[in-house]
Amino acid sequence: MTDTASTAPSPTASPSPSTTASPRVAARRKATRAQILDAAWQLAHEVGLTGFSLRELAGRVGMRAPSLYEYFAGKPDIYDAMFAAANREFLAGQLAAIPPLDEVGPRGVLLAGARFFLDFASDDPVRFQLLFQRSIAGWEPSPDAYAPAVEAYDSMRARLAELGVIEQHDLDLWTALTSGLAHQQLANDPGGRRWHDLIDDVVDLFWHHLDQTPAPPRNLPAEPDTRKDAT
Repeated sequence: MTDTASTAPSPTASPSPSTTASPRVAARRKATRAQILDAAWQLAHEVGLTGFSLRELAGRVGMRAPSLYEYFAGKPDIYDAMFAAANREFLAGQLAAIPPLDEVGPRGVLLAGARFFLDFASDDPVRFQLLFQRSIAGWEPSPDAYAPAVEAYDSMRARLAELGVIEQHDLDLWTALTSGLAHQQLANDPGGRRWHDLIDDVVDLFWHHLDQTPAPPRNLPAEPDTRKDAT
């Protein structure tokens, strides 16, 4: 669980297909857009998010560059679609990865959230760069593209609220800790586990901070008692 958006939305929006298009035409358009986005991700992994041109992208899908404008308003619109899709992946993974509080207790919720975030970052550094770093000069996600990021952040906020973590200061601290681990891992040990191995310690530090900070008061849930009765 962490803050899933590092950029503020811009007013750019993708063109809408004609409302009179037949289902077959709409399906073909959707498939072509998906093909273009797949090619954009491939190029981003090969040469970086800003390292490819529209001409190169069009060539990957058997088009000429002007034909791309039938599906996207321009390169910022392509980044928007990539950003939105990646945030939907993040949200779905976050929801699946973090078990209920009554099953694992507050520490278990934090551990699951942190482990998911670092795994998500390590699995695809280019995707992480798009979502969490300002790596594309002059581009900001449109409001529509930004919406899944907001939904993912609100999901994180709701899960932390179950633990009594409701102050923005504490939320910001949690996202700083988990994002810091991810950035360090990708920058200094890509493909390794060096900063993954610090997750337990970071969770303990964060929980100790919550438990020791006198104000505002928090009703922190207790860890489940896993001890067995003596026989």
